[in-house]
Amino acid sequence: MRILFVEDDATLGEVTLRALCTQSWAVDWVREANNLNHLVQSGQFDLILLDVGLPGVDGLTALRRLRVAGIKTPVLLLTARDAVDERVQGLQCGADDYLIKPFALAELLARIQAVMRRVHAFVTDDITLGNLRMDLAAKRLFINQKSVELLPREWAVLHYLLKNMGRVVSKEQILSAIFNWDKSPGSNTAEVYVSRLRTKLADAEVKIQTVRGFGYLLEAPVEQTGSSDAGYP
Repeated sequence: MRILFVEDDATLGEVTLRALCTQSWAVDWVREANNLNHLVQSGQFDLILLDVGLPGVDGLTALRRLRVAGIKTPVLLLTARDAVDERVQGLQCGADDYLIKPFALAELLARIQAVMRRVHAFVTDDITLGNLRMDLAAKRLFINQKSVELLPREWAVLHYLLKNMGRVVSKEQILSAIFNWDKSPGSNTAEVYVSRLRTKLADAEVKIQTVRGFGYLLEAPVEQTGSSDAGYP
């Protein structure tokens, strides 16, 4: 999962960032929301963690602008305002949930997971394609009912390819989905992860094809082409 974290408090930001990264999530931290629409449209974020009390454009104004622009990325508000009307206002602006400061990091992680479960309620806990099964809850991969060990980045790349099954994705899109902005992966990083996955998927009925000059394409088994068994529309 890739998160856009908008928080101007350096101390809170550092602590929260470390907690989010313990979950193997890719997190991009910015300190203002002036260009939030542009940032979201240029990235591939699964969730926005948005502070209300920001300098310049405040969180509620930024949230309204997102929704007016038709951007539906889930938003979890962080606010020091605990009055009921303030919380209602945030939800009316389009927030999916809110958390009152100061908060326990464990509760933050739980609320993020709850928001994602609600937003993606149509997604099953398993993705099954031919003889391949990804257990999303347990983070385990099975091929022919045998467990296949994946490193966190390998899992992230495979999950991203599955979400975009049948569509060509570029190396840049893959790296953008699994690395923070402040990371500088090598020029051949995507190829390395795809190569590792191909080795581990040797017995699977799904294959990662190279589309020369464009990127990679994950192909489903013939009997499942066109179906939505993977849980994605």
